Parts: sequence; structure tokens; C-alpha cells
Amino acid sequence: MIVVTLYRPVGPEELELIAKSGWKAFPPRLAEQPIFYPVVQREYAEKIARDWNVAASGAGFVTRFDVDAEYLKQFPERESGGRATASTGSPQNASTISTRTSWE
Repeated sequence: MIVVTLYRPVGPEELELIAKSGWKAFPPRLAEQPIFYPVVQREYAEKIARDWNVAASGAGFVTRFDVDAEYLKQFPERESGGRATASTGSPQNASTISTRTSWE
């Protein structure tokens, strides 16, 4: 199986919910955030965690996980300012991606 490593910046509350899942799933999306956006570049995830999560909740973290490349093909890849900011998004509950991940 070929895997793609993705990164997801999170705040302390989301990180706690991920930990409670045994590090196996992201929590359901909030109504105001219906799309799950992991990113392909760790540096960009760190920037989001630093600029957004720290400002919003006092702390920011970057999760790292692998996804089966075949499964990932069904989701569109998007760029927001260049390849370093590419992401993949799923309008569905994040668990559709997380059930096929392996956490580190």
C-alpha cells in the first residue's frame, strides 16, 4: 500500500478529542467548519497552528497521519497560494479519512 502523509493543525480541545479516540479519529466537524482540511506540507500546518490556533485557543499543535493514496484520490486537492499550501478537503465527517489512517 502506498500512503500519503498529511498534516492537520489543531487546538488543544480538538487534540484532546483525538487523544480520547485512542489517536484513531478526528472529532466530527463543527457546523461553522463543515470541511475537513488536512495539508500536505508540515511547514504550512505549523504556520496555521501558530497563526490561527494559538491566537484562538492559546496553543496550537500539528497532527501527522498517513492515508492510503488510493483512498485519497477521491478528494480534490486545492491550492491556496502555491504548492506549499496545498490541501485536500472532504465535506464529509472527518472520520471518513481517519478510519484509514495510521497515527504516529
